[in-house]
Order: sequence, then structure tokens, then C-alpha cells
Amino acid sequence: MRIISGKYRGRTIVPPRNLRARPTTDFAKENLFNVLVNLVDFEELDVLDLFSGTGSISYEFASRQARSVTSVEVNSVHHNFIRQTARDLQFENFYAVKANAFLYLKSCTKHFDLIFSDAPYDLEGSEEVISLVFERNLLNDDGILIFEHSKDKDFSEHPNFWQLRSYGSVQFSFFKKV
Repeated sequence: MRIISGKYRGRTIVPPRNLRARPTTDFAKENLFNVLVNLVDFEELDVLDLFSGTGSISYEFASRQARSVTSVEVNSVHHNFIRQTARDLQFENFYAVKANAFLYLKSCTKHFDLIFSDAPYDLEGSEEVISLVFERNLLNDDGILIFEHSKDKDFSEHPNFWQLRSYGSVQFSFFKKV
């Protein structure tokens, strides 16, 4: 996997073989960030990355100088890899949190400008993230929630749904406050 843009553009990050995460493809990630560059000022963002896996999305925001990046991952091996990679790249305002994403959301008191969720596609109840973000009012007024999912899910009827972006087998549903 590689960092697409920003301070560390082109940097290749090689996770150890014992990481079992499914990182967002470079194709989907590049297209997502091409959309985001027209929607947000990266340097003004407080970002929350849930189910961080390899940390790929977190590194992309940090490379683009986000104000802060909080990367939440429950798996110890993955969490340690994310923490060590962030340290190696000398990212400032990068917080690797070892926690269950659902429990983190239920106890979180901070507000974010952008929340990204990439739960395993087969994780039962993963869409609870959407409800928790809005019930707990975790987005700032102009904040965006991006929920990555497979093609078999459709959130277009959700009251906070804003738009869908599709890149191959990867779907990104965007949500905003109403």
C-alpha cells in the first residue's frame, strides 16, 4: 500500500504478513481523496478513522496535514503496527487508540470534522456506526461521515444520507447532519 498525496506522497508501507486486514484499495482510496479535496480543507480537519486495520486511511489524512487523526483499531497487532508506522513517519497529532470501535463511539466526547468507517464487510451490525455517530452528535456542524461497504448495502433511505461513491467493489456512503 502507498500514501497517495501530501508530505509522504509515494511512500510505500509494507504491513507484516500477520496483519489480516483488508485495506481500502489504492484505486478506491485515490478516488475517494480526489472527491474529498473538493469538499474539505485537510489542514482544518479533526479525523476519526474507525476499524483502521493497516492504518492506510489514517496515514493519508496525516500526510495531508490534518489537524488531528485518531485511528481506532481493536486488534493488538494492527494497533501496534499503526502506532509504530505513525511514529516512524513522525506524524504529529496522530493518536492510535486500541479499542472496540463501537465502545469508543459510545464513550467518545470529542467532535470530528470527518469520520471514516471501514468495518469488515461481513461484520454483523456494522451499520450501527452510522446510528451511533448521529445519536452521540459526534460530527461538527459541517462534518462528514464516510461509511465504506460492499455493494449489497444501500443507505440511500437514511435521513442523513448525502451521496454514494462507487469504485469497483468498494462503496462509500457519505452522511451529513440534517
